[in-house]
Amino acid sequence: MTGSPSPGTPSGAASSLTSSARATPSSAAHPPAPTCPAAASTADPRGSATDGLRRFVSRAAAGTALCLVGALAVPGSPATAEPARTTADPLAHYYRQHLDWKSCMLGPDDETGKELQQAGAQCADVTVPLNYDDPDGRTITVAISRIRATDTAHRAGALLLNGGGPGGQTIGDPPWVRTTMKQVGERYDVVGVDPRFVGRSTPLDCHWPTGSFIRGAGTDRAGFDRAVALASELADRCQTSQGDVLPYTTTRNTARDMDVIRAALGERRISYLGYSYGTYLGQVYATMFPGRTDRVVLDGLVAPGRYNPRLLRGTGPANRHALKGWATWAAARDTVHGLGRTPGEVLAAVDSVQAAAGRTPLLIGAHRVDEHLVPVVVFSGLSQDNDAAYADLAQAVRDMRRAAGGHTVTPSPWLAETLGFLLNGSDSAYGSVQTAILCGDASAPRSPEVYWRDVQRARAQDPLFGPVTHNIGPCAFWDPPRERPTTVRGDLPALLVNATGDPRTTYRNAQTVRRMWPSSRLVTLRGADQHAVYGVFGNSCVDATVNTYLATGRLPVTDVTCDRSTG
Repeated sequence: MTGSPSPGTPSGAASSLTSSARATPSSAAHPPAPTCPAAASTADPRGSATDGLRRFVSRAAAGTALCLVGALAVPGSPATAEPARTTADPLAHYYRQHLDWKSCMLGPDDETGKELQQAGAQCADVTVPLNYDDPDGRTITVAISRIRATDTAHRAGALLLNGGGPGGQTIGDPPWVRTTMKQVGERYDVVGVDPRFVGRSTPLDCHWPTGSFIRGAGTDRAGFDRAVALASELADRCQTSQGDVLPYTTTRNTARDMDVIRAALGERRISYLGYSYGTYLGQVYATMFPGRTDRVVLDGLVAPGRYNPRLLRGTGPANRHALKGWATWAAARDTVHGLGRTPGEVLAAVDSVQAAAGRTPLLIGAHRVDEHLVPVVVFSGLSQDNDAAYADLAQAVRDMRRAAGGHTVTPSPWLAETLGFLLNGSDSAYGSVQTAILCGDASAPRSPEVYWRDVQRARAQDPLFGPVTHNIGPCAFWDPPRERPTTVRGDLPALLVNATGDPRTTYRNAQTVRRMWPSSRLVTLRGADQHAVYGVFGNSCVDATVNTYLATGRLPVTDVTCDRSTG
């Protein structure tokens, strides 16, 4: 993701909006305060919050930190709202628990803890039931961080964060989010949450040899059969080592945990900022717990009707568009990267690398990179529309092309980190939790033949990305979900944010949610192939619009369009 906003709230920000930015009251007016894998580069770092933002970028940028867009309908009666709590509620002691706030530092090498400490944050563990239907049974902990409001006279409450994934850590995000919020951040307790089984919370790790199940299907049936075998192996590892907790690794349980956190913080309602998968979590929470949200910002929308384990279906055209944009950028810098003087030559260089990997795996450092991995590497480099991220991808393609030519290659830092993520088990926990949530939320087709037919159709349209976006995954071999998917509520006065060229959560998803929620407003970043915008891309128009809403609780009168050139 790209550069950061310039310091200070932009003067005249409203003049940069193509739609009126006059505010009207939102029906969510605030009540009185209660007693990826490899990181894409960021530009214009912002002091102590920079590393936290860079980690957030790595989750959103990599092809393994994917947003969830598919088209599989799950039959049956959907789940809806949770019952109201009563004085005899067996969950009452969770809701009334006292939090023990302490330093976020886990040791001298804990960089996230250092950043949180420098920002004045403290951390706590929230106890929740593994199974909400058995509140007296096994418990787990959910780790949270908090930077408290300093403008207590105008305190607006707590703002909970989710950076997406699913499976991404958010506990380290409050410093950079607080910086993005500028002065309005002083009025909020900004709260980062590592959802159940993520990061510093009670862990879940299936001991995979990879950080992600995402792979290309290969170039022929034999390659697809290898993909089926990998998906089955990964599912078996999870069932063998974590089978007792997999049924409870779901978005609905994460939403229940959020409501326990809300109560433990002493809040009647919470504000919420969710990115990517976090937009779906926000929709589920607002549905299950109506009346408990205040100001809601959803950035990089997942349309609820398209959320399911086949998370990448439908993203092919947007990723192909982003690839062409990158190729145009690289061609203009051929003297630096040497991939070709025209976009066509650059794209041909990518195709030649994939073809070479299909014949013989490429030797890059200590790694063997085959036709299943090359398209995932390229895919991973395409969600951030900025020079630094584009340069990382260009260097990676150059390294792979040199390896295809028989040269000894030491991978560039971004490629080395990406391959390490995909080809060793150090990030197994990330892929394990991400997959468990996807498979725990909704069913996937069981027959490999369904995926093979889809792969072949998609390959005809896009030989590079089609076999990735339509490939089989572990959910084909998973037990059925314990609960049915949530039917998301019919309206919510939320602020929605999306870029027109978002290659992960495509723009049509934002349009769908906007139509679904008539009282919401959509902030569009026009002309950018960017995933995650607020505080990440560095667009003053978007950032000012979001900050105004967080400050006032009032949505713009109409939808807002911001040009990417509004820096």
